[in-house]
Amino acid sequence: MMPPGVHLLDISGPAHIFYEAASYGAPVKQHFSSIFTDETGSTSSCSLTFSSLVPFDQLNLNAGDLVFIPGLESSLLLDDDFLLASDKFREWMRVQYQNGVIICSVCTGAFLVAEAGLLNGRSCTTHWKYTDLFSHRYPKAKLLVNRLFVDEDRIFTSAGVSSGIDLALHLVEKLWGAHFAAKVAKEVVIYFRRSMDDPQLSVFTQYRNHLEYRIHNVQDRLAETLDQKISIEQLAEQVSMSPRNLTRLFKKTTDITIGAYLGQLRIERARQLKADGQTMHSVAAQCGLKSTNQLRSILKKVV
Repeated sequence: MMPPGVHLLDISGPAHIFYEAASYGAPVKQHFSSIFTDETGSTSSCSLTFSSLVPFDQLNLNAGDLVFIPGLESSLLLDDDFLLASDKFREWMRVQYQNGVIICSVCTGAFLVAEAGLLNGRSCTTHWKYTDLFSHRYPKAKLLVNRLFVDEDRIFTSAGVSSGIDLALHLVEKLWGAHFAAKVAKEVVIYFRRSMDDPQLSVFTQYRNHLEYRIHNVQDRLAETLDQKISIEQLAEQVSMSPRNLTRLFKKTTDITIGAYLGQLRIERARQLKADGQTMHSVAAQCGLKSTNQLRSILKKVV
C-alpha cells in the first residue's frame, strides 16, 4: 500500500526482499496500491512519485496474502482530513483481516492499522520517535518499545526503516524456511539478520556477518547436506583450499569452528522438524545423526 508521503525504504526494502524471493522460485506476485479509491499515483516523502497504482478496492486477496502498510509523513497522522479520506481503506483492511489476510506495518504505518481498530488488545510496535504519540492516541493497543517487530494474530508491526527488511526476511523464513531466507539475505548482502528477540538469531543466518565468499559457500553446503556425512577434505576441495587453511579461515571469519557450527545447524533443524510433528527417527535421519538417542542427547543441551 502507498499512502501519501510514504517513506521510500519502508516500502522498497520489503518489496525488494520479496522480489529476490520470487527470483529464487517463491510464488510471489506483488501489487502496489493506493489507499484511495480514485487515486492511481502518489508522491513519497522525498518527492519521488509513483504511477500506475491499483486502488485498494480493485484488489482481490485471499487468505494468507500479505498487505504491507509502510510509514508515512508524521504530519498526516493527526490530520483529520486525511483520516476521514482514508476511512474506506481502513474498513477494507478490517474486512481483509477477517478474511484471513496477513496485515504488516512498517514504522508509522502502525498508526493506520491502529486507527482501523486492529491493534486493540494486541501487542505491537512502531518507530521509537512516535511511541508517546501512539500510546496516547491508541491506549487499547499493547505497545512494546525497543522492539524490531512484533507478531501477534496475523498482524505484524515493525519499528521502521531497516526493520521492515528484517520483518520481510522473517516472513520469508516463516513461509519458505530458514535456508531459503538465508539465500535471500545473502543475495541482498544482509549477512547479519535481526529477529524479534535479537540477538537470538537463526543459526542458518547467524555467523554470516562477513563477505568471505568461500566461507559462505561452505556454510551453504553444510546447511544443504545435513543428512549427509561431508568430510573437511570435501569442503576444502569445494573452495580450492587445504583442510588446514579452511579450518583456520572458517574460525577466523565466523568466530566458531566448523564442527560447532555444524552442531548448531543440526540442533536448529531438529527443533524445526520436531515442531512440524515429524518422528524422532525421521528427524535424526534428516539431521545426519546416527540414532534417536544421539538426537535426544543434543536436544537436552539446549533445553
